[in-house]
Amino acid sequence: MSIAGSSLRDTVSAEEWRIRVDLAAAYRLTALFGWDDLVFTHISARVPGPEHHFLINPYGMMFDEITASSLVKIDGEGNKVSDSPYEINPAGFVIHSAVHAARENAHCVMHTHSVNGVAVSAQQGGLLPISQVSMGVLSSLGYHDYEGIALNPDEKPRLVRDLGKHTYLMLRNHGLLTVGATPADAFVAMYFFESACMIQLRAQAGGGPLVHIPQAVLDGVREQMQVATRGVRPGQLAWPGLLRRLDRANPGYAD
Repeated sequence: MSIAGSSLRDTVSAEEWRIRVDLAAAYRLTALFGWDDLVFTHISARVPGPEHHFLINPYGMMFDEITASSLVKIDGEGNKVSDSPYEINPAGFVIHSAVHAARENAHCVMHTHSVNGVAVSAQQGGLLPISQVSMGVLSSLGYHDYEGIALNPDEKPRLVRDLGKHTYLMLRNHGLLTVGATPADAFVAMYFFESACMIQLRAQAGGGPLVHIPQAVLDGVREQMQVATRGVRPGQLAWPGLLRRLDRANPGYAD
């Protein structure tokens, strides 16, 4: 279910091919980490250039099958702009198109329906400040109330408003969303988001009172993170290792 990588690679810019490879890797890593929902969520990435084109998964292809060549190039309305034997789910691009249009720095938008994420999104208190990993998420987290399956373009302004300048958005009763400058950044942000939700559910399952991190500690987390990562984005730090793991577990994404 893939086009010959060499033929497509010869027809696109080096910048587009690099984004295709990283985005395909992000899809396969999502499957490897168990966050995929069959074929029903999406990760989109902006193609470098003035045309405002995007790459998204071919509808019906499992995340662990996606390759750089099979990703479909579309415009801001979800229409295909290059030859591809694959179709996309236009409705699945409603959320993504809203974010891409409103946030110039949101080159990659990642949305999941993970079990842990949906479970916490259904809790009235949302994500709680009870773990170290939750601190970074809470420092840049918005919430968006559920309005049904994301098919209505009228929902876009409210979604954009609720995301604001945040990196993380919890879609109530629905799932998780992250944005990043690259697929690496969006994926690593989702790793932290998903981990924080998993920790919360396990802590709650223990049945005892939970210890909340004081607000004064939360207020200093951004500065602490800069020190801990030496000013380098977490996605940049972790991505090479994640690709090595993927090469061992499920190679072929760069085809």
